[in-house]
Amino acid sequence: MTEPHLRHPTHEGVELAARKVAEILPETPLLPLDIEGTTIWCKAECLQPIGAFKIRGAWNRLTDLDAEARTRGVLAVSSGNHAQGIAWAARKLGIAATIVMPTDAPAVKLANTRALGAEVVLYDRPGGVNRDEVARKLCAERGATLVHPFGDPWVIEGQGSVGIEIAAQMGHMTGLGPDRIVTPCGGGGLAAGLALACPDAAIVPVEPEGWDDVCRSLAAGKILPVGPDAPPTACDALQTPATHPINFAVLSLHCPFGLTVTPAEVRRAQRLAFEKLRLVVEPGGAAALAAVLAGKVEVGPQTAVVLSGGNTDTQAFAKVLTSND
Repeated sequence: MTEPHLRHPTHEGVELAARKVAEILPETPLLPLDIEGTTIWCKAECLQPIGAFKIRGAWNRLTDLDAEARTRGVLAVSSGNHAQGIAWAARKLGIAATIVMPTDAPAVKLANTRALGAEVVLYDRPGGVNRDEVARKLCAERGATLVHPFGDPWVIEGQGSVGIEIAAQMGHMTGLGPDRIVTPCGGGGLAAGLALACPDAAIVPVEPEGWDDVCRSLAAGKILPVGPDAPPTACDALQTPATHPINFAVLSLHCPFGLTVTPAEVRRAQRLAFEKLRLVVEPGGAAALAAVLAGKVEVGPQTAVVLSGGNTDTQAFAKVLTSND
C-alpha cells in the first residue's frame, strides 16, 4: 500500500473516487437559489447520511486499505464531521475506528460518532493540546492507520467527488459546467478536491473570521498558520491551525483568492438556507453561502456554492433562527 506522503492527488484519482462513492451513495441535490435576480446552484452536502461531505473522503480512503491495515484499524482527528465519516465507513467495512475529538465539539457530533461504533478519545482544545501528537502516539501504540481529515491524497480525491457531481448536474440542467465554486474551507481538503475535479472553474475557499490561514497563505504565497489570538468561532468544522503542503500545492494553482466571513454573516446564511432551501446547515457549512450573500464574491448563472454540512445542535440552531442580526 502506498503511503500518503509518497503520492499526490490527481484528477484521475478524483474520477475513480467519484465512481466508488457513486456505488454506495446517491448524489446530493444541486438546488437553484435566486440571489438578487441571479440563479446560483447550492450543493446540499448537508443531506449526506452523516450530514456532511466528509463521508466521501473517508470512504475513498478506507476502501483503499489492504487487508492487513484493516485488521489494525484506523485513527482520525476531528471536531465531528470527519469523525462521523470515518466511523460510518469503518462500520460498513468492519474496521475498528478511533477518533480523537475535542471536548468542546458539538454534542450532536460526539453522540453520532459514538453511535456509529467508533471509540472517541477526548482532548481539551482550549488547553492547547496538540491533537496530532495525541493521534501519532495512539497510532504508534496500536499500529493503526492515521486518516488525516484533509492532508491525505485519498481523502482529497474523495472530497473532489463533490465537484464531479456538480459538473454533471449543472451540465444536465444548464448545458454548461461551473465556472466558479465557492466552498467552506478548513484545512483545504474539499477546496483542493474541487480544484482537481473542476480544473476550469475558479475555486473560492471561505473561512471564518480569525481562522483565515488559507486565505492569508494564498495571498502570501506560502503556508501561514492561524494567529495565536484566533477568536472562538461557531464554525467548529473550519477550525484548523494550518493547511498542509499537499493541499497548498493544489490550492495555490487553482484558487485566485480566499475570503473570510463574520459570525453574523454566517447566521444570516443559515437562516436563508432554512427559509429558501428548507435545509439545516451548520455554521461552518454555511460559510460559502455567507460570502455570497454578503456580496464578497461575484456570482453568475454558473456559480456553485457548497453547503458542506448540517450537524448542529438543536438549541444552537434555534438561537440562529430567532436572532435578529
